[in-house]
Amino acid sequence: MQTTLAREIALKGVGVHAGVEATITLKPASANTGVVFIRSFADQAPRKATVSRRSVQATDLATVLGDRSGALVSTVEHVLAALSGLGVDNATVEIDGPEVPILDGSAGDFVAAIDAAGVTEVRGRRKFLKVLKPVRVENGASFGELLPYEAGFRLEVEIEFGHDLIGRQRFAATMSPAVFRRELAPARTFGFLRDVERLRSAGYARGAALENTVCLDESGVLNPEGLRFSDEFVRHKALDAVGDLALAGMPLLARYRSFRGGHKLNFQVVDALLADRANYALVEAPVRPVRDTVGAEMGVSSPVPVFAPEI
Repeated sequence: MQTTLAREIALKGVGVHAGVEATITLKPASANTGVVFIRSFADQAPRKATVSRRSVQATDLATVLGDRSGALVSTVEHVLAALSGLGVDNATVEIDGPEVPILDGSAGDFVAAIDAAGVTEVRGRRKFLKVLKPVRVENGASFGELLPYEAGFRLEVEIEFGHDLIGRQRFAATMSPAVFRRELAPARTFGFLRDVERLRSAGYARGAALENTVCLDESGVLNPEGLRFSDEFVRHKALDAVGDLALAGMPLLARYRSFRGGHKLNFQVVDALLADRANYALVEAPVRPVRDTVGAEMGVSSPVPVFAPEI
C-alpha cells in the first residue's frame, strides 16, 4: 500500500546557497497526492509545486522546483532523498523561504525526523515505473543511464575528481529503507576551498560552513571531525541521485548507473525516460499475504518502495 507520515515534522535552518533561514514542515497527505511543496510568502498567496519533471526550473548546483510563475524552492534533493529512500509516497512540504535548509549537509536530520514521526499506510496501491529498455544520456565524459532491473531499484554511482583524497570512487547497492538510512543518509555535501569566492560572487554557497559542508583544500579535509565514511564523497553523490530521480514521479524498477554525474545529468536521464512511453510501463505493486513475527496475516507490497511523487 501507499504510505505517508504518521504526523507532521518541522525543521529550521539556513539554505546552503541563499544563506536565508527557513522553516520546512512535512505533513501527512492522502493517497495519490505524491509530494507537494507549498511555498508561503509575506506579501502574496502561497504557491505550490508538485514534485515532477514538469516542475523542474533549474539543476545548477541544486534542484529547483517552481510553477508557471517561476522558481519556488531550491535544493530539494536531500528532503526528497529522505522521503524516497524511506518509502514515503505522499507528503505536503510547507516552506516559508526560498531554499530547503541544508541542516548538517546530509539527509540525516530529515531521516531522523521521519523515523521519529513514523510512516503509516494509506488506502491506495503503490504504482511503479518499470524501465523496459536502456535510456542513456552522455555529457562529454559523463554519462547516466537507466536499465531494466526486476529486483527493485539498484544504484551504481561512480565519481572522479582530481584531488588525492577523492580520486575515483564507486558506490553500488540495491536500495531499501535500511540501506538508505545506513549507507547514504549521513553523507554530507562537499566542496573545495578554492571555489568558495567564485561561487559566492555568483550567488551560491552563501550559507555554506564547516557545520554543513565537507570542505577540502589542497592538503585535505578542513572539517575538524573529518569524514563520516572514507568514501563519503561518492555516497553523497548517490544520495543526491536518489533525490533527483524522485522527479520520475513514481518508484522506479530500474538500475541506475552514472559516471561523473550531478543534478543536471540525473534530471536529464529522468527527462529522457519519460519522453518516450515505450521506455517504461506503469505497474502496480502486488499484495501478497505474509506472516509477521507473531504470526498475524498482513498485506505487504513488493518490491520495497523507493520513490513516490506523481508524474
